[in-house]
Amino acid sequence: MRKRGLTESFNYAIEGLKHTLKTQRNMRIHLAVGITVIALGMILSIDRVDFILLLSAVTLVLVAEMFNTSIELAVDIFTKEFHHMAKMAKDIAAGCVFITAVYAVIVGYLIFFKTVKVINISEVFLKIRQSPWHITAISLTLIVGIVIALKTLFRKGTPLRGGMPSGHSAIGFSIFTVTAFLSDDIMVIGLVFIMATLLAASRIRRGLHTIWDVLAGAAIGILATTLIFQLLYRG
Repeated sequence: MRKRGLTESFNYAIEGLKHTLKTQRNMRIHLAVGITVIALGMILSIDRVDFILLLSAVTLVLVAEMFNTSIELAVDIFTKEFHHMAKMAKDIAAGCVFITAVYAVIVGYLIFFKTVKVINISEVFLKIRQSPWHITAISLTLIVGIVIALKTLFRKGTPLRGGMPSGHSAIGFSIFTVTAFLSDDIMVIGLVFIMATLLAASRIRRGLHTIWDVLAGAAIGILATTLIFQLLYRG
């Protein structure tokens, strides 16, 4: 087998993650719960050790679910008919996911039980609105999700290379928009805009995107980030 480039290896990894999310309902549930729990941990400012434990528990569940899916696919390659040993292999893999999920629930309970007595929803949103870091992270995460979803829809390129729209342009111009909202220094804003433009132009020069891919990415980055800041930011 030929050697894989770094970008190609990341693309294969993301394709595997996408396949698991598309085909496995439990993986989608685990991911949604994990994102929610991690977001709560950030909002409630739990201490570093507790946050690492929480992040590790969520990661362990997701990894176990992906291993479970891999084992199921590997077993199905060798037999399409019912076989007791094949069933046991799948059941054992599912048991691993169950154990990690129970562990994650226990970790989450112990951490949040000592941290949260009564959650005030208005205070939670106030913290988000007053934190440009939280809103920036939300914006970039949303943009990456939009880009990958559109590339899947148009079936062009890979998650990290080529296709419509340009993810690099979207992220570059999202960072420019964040800078425009948070900085009063026109020189800094101008320099970030130039860097975003150069990044977008480099994708065209390398033949990875057309000008329309780049313009679409830039529009997504600017509009999505502007929308998030307008809805949430109260700095």
